[in-house]
Amino acid sequence: MPHLDPTRPVHVVQLTDAHLFADPAGTLLGLNTRDSLRHVVAQVRREQPPIDLLLCTGDLSQDASVASYEAFRELTAPFAVPTRWLPGNHDEAQVMAQVAPELVQAVTDIGAWRVVMLNTAVNGATHGFLEDDQLAALESALKQAGERHCLVCFHHQPVDIGCAWIAPIGLRNAQALFAIVERYPQVRALLWGHIHQTWDELREGLRLMATPSTCIQFAAQSEDFKVSEEQPGYRWLRLHADGRLETGVERARDFEVKLDFDSPGY
Repeated sequence: MPHLDPTRPVHVVQLTDAHLFADPAGTLLGLNTRDSLRHVVAQVRREQPPIDLLLCTGDLSQDASVASYEAFRELTAPFAVPTRWLPGNHDEAQVMAQVAPELVQAVTDIGAWRVVMLNTAVNGATHGFLEDDQLAALESALKQAGERHCLVCFHHQPVDIGCAWIAPIGLRNAQALFAIVERYPQVRALLWGHIHQTWDELREGLRLMATPSTCIQFAAQSEDFKVSEEQPGYRWLRLHADGRLETGVERARDFEVKLDFDSPGY
């Protein structure tokens, strides 16, 4: 990890839920997921300063194929920065590790911060769960963080976001997560994907954030499965040495969303 000037913030970008296929022509609801990711990457490069770290928070693939992960790696290669991946419910952690073993590290120290990547995926299921080894790894990473501020990342949402259909496929043991992070005041924020929409709230001083997909979006506050025609997007973060965090969500404004509801969906 390169040495950073401690007087400036760490510049981070989060990409999530790309849902790439082995087939370059693969689509969700008629939207080519490689094309949308390509547009998001171009948008980041146009409007963000050079970034220090790229966080990719699950469902990078739709079919868990080697070819899809290789495509994701190729499409994000223009950033040429340290990158970290974690698995979502559509991913296969072993295949991810096969394609990019150096990108699946659980702990990354950068500037005055420690970034912890957790695996909430459950084999054969859509919901999330933190197994004992993941909870132990989190506890260890936080205990050994020293004076570093901490950002904890995973895939499944740990809170109710107001979408009834998404609630059952969230993180089933979120209370175990919060029980740990609440013991460590240096944890400044939790960051996840999965919900294909923006989320940003404070819980007793802890910042909770989710980010739009780089492909199709889910409609906010929906009782049943419903997609939105909002454009794909990403999140930027500025991690300051004093523990402050600035963040925002941007969308690929030049990408035209044309959904085909008669084609295969999510």
